[in-house]
Amino acid sequence: MNQLFQKSLQDRRKLEIVYMDSENNITQRTVRIVKIDDDRILAFCYSKKKVRSFKKENILAIHPVRLNQYEMEA
Repeated sequence: MNQLFQKSLQDRRKLEIVYMDSENNITQRTVRIVKIDDDRILAFCYSKKKVRSFKKENILAIHPVRLNQYEMEA
């Protein structure tokens, strides 16, 4: 997971995460990593349209967002 965070941070690539919040609500978010700490990541959340903090232990799944044709050509 940490390698994926690092790669996303370096390449400014979006990630799709499944996250469980403090009230055990599960959400799927598209994020772009801003900073990585030992137990948290700071990421721009596209659904909330602002930078949010996510506990690493509460990230249930993670994968890179696939580039569409226009992003690949840029």
